[in-house]
Amino acid sequence: MSPLHQIVAIAEYSRQALVELRGSSGIEYDHLTRGILHFYTEQKEFDDSLPMAKLMRDLGCPRESISADEVVKIEPALASIRNKIVGGDFTATDESGDVYKFTSSLARKAADAGVQFQYNTSVTRLIVEGAGSARRVTGVEVIDGEGRHQVLRADAFVIALGSYSQELLAPHGISLMIYPGKGYSATYPIIKGDLAPTVSLTDDGYKIVISRLGDRLRVAGTCELNGFGRDLNTTRCEALTRRTRELFPEACDFSNPTYWTGLRPLTPSNIPYIGRASIPNLFLNTGHGTLGWTMGCGSGKAIAEIICGRQPEVDFAFYGEPKSAGAVPRVQVAKA
Repeated sequence: MSPLHQIVAIAEYSRQALVELRGSSGIEYDHLTRGILHFYTEQKEFDDSLPMAKLMRDLGCPRESISADEVVKIEPALASIRNKIVGGDFTATDESGDVYKFTSSLARKAADAGVQFQYNTSVTRLIVEGAGSARRVTGVEVIDGEGRHQVLRADAFVIALGSYSQELLAPHGISLMIYPGKGYSATYPIIKGDLAPTVSLTDDGYKIVISRLGDRLRVAGTCELNGFGRDLNTTRCEALTRRTRELFPEACDFSNPTYWTGLRPLTPSNIPYIGRASIPNLFLNTGHGTLGWTMGCGSGKAIAEIICGRQPEVDFAFYGEPKSAGAVPRVQVAKA
């Protein structure tokens, strides 16, 4: 099973899980279901994208290669650079939304249902007892914001710490190939709504993504491989604003951007670690790279199924889990 095959499968499984959760919970997060449009300004880059678009279609993802005129028809806000666009890809089933609003609302609903959250708390170590196949995690040592130590006890433990996952796992002989890749985002207030995009965009030439979040426009991109530092590089920040102003010169208030950086937990194959670690009651849900929002709901649903002893109904090679011959994948994609 190829990496791309698995990525497409878990992404579609996650999209379905998100739709179900949104319907059952009523969570509002400025989501748009208008698809994602990838546009090109270099002919070679567009030509090179055609085989990948076909492969994605073969894998069950409805990504269509389209002309420059069709690009602007789908997103009229790109009309100002129509003479530079050579073509695009459009995936109508894709969605976008504000992940901060989503997770904040989800946490409130979970708390209402009895889930306990501990904020401003640092996890210092896993407490592991036993040897060999009898090893078990018996607790997690934490320090709260006031410096108080505490041990949390549970039957099962999930490592979902992104780029910081390896720090807790290494002392117990568990090695994951995860490295932090720092990404940037800039958020601008929209002042002329009819001139701002309503379809989520990927600008191939500048390797940035653009999403409308209610009355704001968020632009994200770049990848710095320089450890765990999250300091803002002003040159990169200014580059995001400069390109966004070129695309939508009158749509936003560019005088007061909100810049942010975050660490993407990258893996060599782009496949996340979802499944069971070598310690039987320790589970992994980490290493999603740039696709954390894309895979989040599906990954959470899948790890819950695995903890409960069930096989997730998706064609994905879960870490530490044998493929069940009896499982009928809910999401199937054709093999390339």
